[in-house]
Order: sequence, then structure tokens, then C-alpha cells
Amino acid sequence: MSDASETLVVGKIGAPYGVKGWARITAYTDTPEGIFDYAPWLISQDGKQVEVQVEQWRQQSKGLVAKLVGIEDRDQVDRLKNLEISIRNEQLPELEAGEFYWRELVGMQVVTEKGYNLGVVRELFETGSNDVMIVQANLKDAFAKKERMIPYLPEQVIKQVDRAARTIKVDWEPDF
Repeated sequence: MSDASETLVVGKIGAPYGVKGWARITAYTDTPEGIFDYAPWLISQDGKQVEVQVEQWRQQSKGLVAKLVGIEDRDQVDRLKNLEISIRNEQLPELEAGEFYWRELVGMQVVTEKGYNLGVVRELFETGSNDVMIVQANLKDAFAKKERMIPYLPEQVIKQVDRAARTIKVDWEPDF
């Protein structure tokens, strides 16, 4: 149906909740209930992606539970336990100009304004004050760096993101 590069994991199906086909849901979205803004969900079953629809959902204690269409009992939920919930990339909201999803930045080359290639974005993470890129250095890094942690601060550090060229231009000293 969709290949993994066209999808994004947004959560996971957990243990059964009750006996009527409800499941605990772990959401990876900014707000947990945001996972229910997307329909249909895709789950991998027997090596292929299958569409599932949420019939109902609710907040339960400190978590979320959902009833999926066609899932009627605890045993059916148990067979889905620990399966990832994905959505198609085109289900994501359009971003404003100059905004990017992290998944778009991973794999981009990071180059200083003076043209020094710092390496490739391996991952991003949040801190209390700003997001941080972990840049995997090139094998022949003149400063013997294996990786760099560069704050993702548009205008201050991040000078340009070029989707087409897959590069991020930064104001950053290579020896730092």
C-alpha cells in the first residue's frame, strides 16, 4: 500500500483495555490526542501495511484508549499489541514558509557560510531552550570531530535550508 519512506510513525498500539476490543494507545505526536487527528492509520501486519480506522477514543487515566473498526474483543487487540501506527506523509499539515519537519532535515549536508562541510544531520532533539542537530562529521574532518551538536536557531545559526540541494548553511565554527 505505502512504503516506509512515504509514511511516518506516530504511535504504537498497546495492551488490550477491557474485553470489548479497546486498546491502549501510545502517541508520539506533540500532544497525545493529536494522534486522532489523522485517519486512516496504517499498521504493518503480516509484512504489509493495512489501513485501520478509529471508531472511538477517549482519555483514560493518564493515557489514551481507542476502539478500532472491526476489532471486537481482547484477543484481536492482543494480536495488534506493539504494532506501530503510521500515517502517510501527505496527511501531515502544510508548514509555513521557512518551517521544516525534522524528518526532512535528517540526512542533509551541513555547510558553514565559508564552505566547510561539517557532515550530515543524523538526528535532532529538543532541549528546554532550543532544538539541537547532531551532525555526523565526515571521515576526513580536519578537526578530528566525530559529531557536532549544533543548535537549531533560525537566523542566528541556521542561515539557509535548501530542500532541493539537501543542504543546511550555518554560521558555525568547524573547530567548535
